[in-house]
Amino acid sequence: MRGFLILLFILRSFPGFTQEARGLGEPIAEITLKNIDLVSLDTKDQIFASNIAGDIYLFSAEGKQLNLFSPPRQGRLNQLEAAWTVNVFSFSSDLQEYRVLDRFLNPLTETGFLLTDVNLAKAATFGNNNVIWVWDESDLSLKSLDYRRNLVIQSQPLNLILNSENLAVAEIREFKNRVFMNVPESGIFMFDNQGNLLEKMNVKTSQRLCFYKEHLLWLEQSELMAISLSTGESQKIATINFPDFQYLQVGQERLAIVSKGKLTLYELPEWLKNIQ
Repeated sequence: MRGFLILLFILRSFPGFTQEARGLGEPIAEITLKNIDLVSLDTKDQIFASNIAGDIYLFSAEGKQLNLFSPPRQGRLNQLEAAWTVNVFSFSSDLQEYRVLDRFLNPLTETGFLLTDVNLAKAATFGNNNVIWVWDESDLSLKSLDYRRNLVIQSQPLNLILNSENLAVAEIREFKNRVFMNVPESGIFMFDNQGNLLEKMNVKTSQRLCFYKEHLLWLEQSELMAISLSTGESQKIATINFPDFQYLQVGQERLAIVSKGKLTLYELPEWLKNIQ
């Protein structure tokens, strides 16, 4: 018996053993949604999900549908964010417009970039202090827009800073006063809240950006990876085999996995809560 316990202790010291033991448990809910596209969780773990037509669905933390918003102009969304305390943000590059909604999916602001110094918005995200960060592909600049005044307050030309003429930006997000820009072919660039480049993270992924505590999460083959935003150190934290996996999003007490035509909702596992 003693020999068995010693062997078990030795096995648990190997990362592979630990990862295999880390499961997600039984799902709370499986939400089937035709042409599901973007998913975001708010601070109460309510789930906001869009389809490729730009309709936005609201689900409870248990997966029950609560509301639906269908915009007057249909268009695929490039960004859907509900992680802010008060508002929900959506952006469509096809329509060249953004929308701010309340928690019940009532539109508060619906406008485009026509009257601003933004000519071709390819990515946009909500920020602190009434700011919207915009990637303007026309002049390869990261711009911050005061949406209440409809005014660009700063612009950072990134083709010179990043030494590249071809920046295919998939997504930008603000998280804890830092702005993250995902360029799948190059990596993820981190900026301060003034648009100054801080560092480049050596992570190449086309998945949606997912933050938890001080980490960025993504799936690499079947390995759930995490990179520290403060130290830049990467680690494998679990093995997840999920059919048709596309990306994951994490809330306060919920983890959502998006796959083809479906969203699977889990309680946030303890091993992720304890990540260091």
